[in-house]
Amino acid sequence: MTDHSHVGSLLDDLLEEDGILAEVNAVAFKRVLAWQISQEMQKRGLSKSKMARSMNTSRPALERLLDPSNTSITLKTMERAATILAKRLRIELVDYQESKIK
Repeated sequence: MTDHSHVGSLLDDLLEEDGILAEVNAVAFKRVLAWQISQEMQKRGLSKSKMARSMNTSRPALERLLDPSNTSITLKTMERAATILAKRLRIELVDYQESKIK
């Protein structure tokens, strides 16, 4: 008989059980953020060098921000990028059970 312990369970439950939910969420968040920043830069005709100068940071620091798999980015760096792109960074804390319902 096969084990169907995860049939019908939420993906978050499975990831949490495997101990990787936080890591998966961080990577997903970073991928979206990196994509949004890249799209806005392209829309505004901003090169990576120009964006880095505008943020008062180095090109390698901007590369880390745009790297979808690098989750070691500070809020300050994300906020500076958002400001240069005339955007607001919005991060919110939601109740765990509430986020599972959506």
